[in-house]
Amino acid sequence: MAAKRQAEAGKVFISASFNNTLITVTDEKGAVIAWGSSGAAGFKGTRKATPYAATLAVEKVIKKAKDDNGLGEVEIYVKGPGPGRDAALRAVRAAGVKISLIADVTPMPHNGPRPKKKRRV
Repeated sequence: MAAKRQAEAGKVFISASFNNTLITVTDEKGAVIAWGSSGAAGFKGTRKATPYAATLAVEKVIKKAKDDNGLGEVEIYVKGPGPGRDAALRAVRAAGVKISLIADVTPMPHNGPRPKKKRRV
């Protein structure tokens, strides 16, 4: 088995949808160190979409990344409108890693698809 690589700095990608919160921790090059979700933290159904579930999921993932790879400083990229996004940020801060950047990378349409035709009554 390959030796664990040490990554003092890394990136945390948080994808907060209305149904779940996904967390991925990578090194600077983008290789995944640890990942998890509200569902993987043991929540099912509508409880996955709660801020509490997001907090527990982030704590679990950051702890794994710190223990296995010595993660110390992170850049955070948040995507999506879900309820777990703010709670996830607070959990990263509480986990004891230094935050160097917080960026919102939610995809926004510049103009989107063509609208439906006007309704005739």
